[in-house]
Amino acid sequence: MKWVKQTVGYWCDDTKTGKCTGSGICAAVLDTGISVHPDLQGRIVGFRDFVNGSGDIYDDSGHGTHVAGILAGNGRASEGIYAGMSPEAELLIAKVLDKNGDGDVDKVVRGIEWILSVKEQFRVRIVNISVGTQPELACEQKRRLLNAVEQLWDAGLVVVVSAGNYGPGPGTVAVPGNSRKVITAGVPDMPAGRAGRRKRLNYSGRGPTEECVIKPDVFAPGTGIISCNGRYSLPGEHIYVMKSGTSMATPVVSGAAACLLSKYPDMTNVEVKLKLRESCVKYPGTEAGWGLVNVERLLAV
Repeated sequence: MKWVKQTVGYWCDDTKTGKCTGSGICAAVLDTGISVHPDLQGRIVGFRDFVNGSGDIYDDSGHGTHVAGILAGNGRASEGIYAGMSPEAELLIAKVLDKNGDGDVDKVVRGIEWILSVKEQFRVRIVNISVGTQPELACEQKRRLLNAVEQLWDAGLVVVVSAGNYGPGPGTVAVPGNSRKVITAGVPDMPAGRAGRRKRLNYSGRGPTEECVIKPDVFAPGTGIISCNGRYSLPGEHIYVMKSGTSMATPVVSGAAACLLSKYPDMTNVEVKLKLRESCVKYPGTEAGWGLVNVERLLAV
């Protein structure tokens, strides 16, 4: 089994058996949509637009395509250099955010309800939600979103959500990242001198939550991540682009879960969460949770 170091982590190059590349796993992504990028072609199994009602597959922001590339890009346009975590996984896309990356709870909930209604049809195993509420959102709306996301978990799906970028103070984790059920992904603190001219790059949301739950659960790379550019077809645009945030860390964890489920398809979402916890490695800047995701340990027998 050959392990290949990529921009966003490690994926297992085991194409002969197809056990460790996300093969046969479908991940749903709630975001700004998706572009038919060369690295994603042929694996977008469904698309629904809850913002503009379009029947066409598109991404007018680029955020969703970048997230999808981290999760499941195969690196075709870069000869594998910028491959994502699970380069054979299939993608089911719900566009719930607009071109500015903004949205409302109603659209996100409608996207969740759609995923629940088609999860058997598309054999969805994972839901990636790189979406978080702003702190000033009304409490009843936060509760509505939280309940909807937890319905996905209760339906047996592995749900990975972002911690938000309002940290690093205590109690800054974004909803639905405060759920005790789902897997919340954050970005490790960056030591001084590692963030270019900035003294410290430290933005990931933190717990404890109002229910005294420690969050994020798991940390993953999220700063300066190169992935698919949703605007690549426009003049002057590159095929890949760099972005930062807990939105980028979330598909790293989702992709790792896809690799795990492709190797052990009978695992439940609870077992996936426990295996993630057991395999994380304590690393500077990850003291608030289980540690840094480590795919080699995650897939070990």
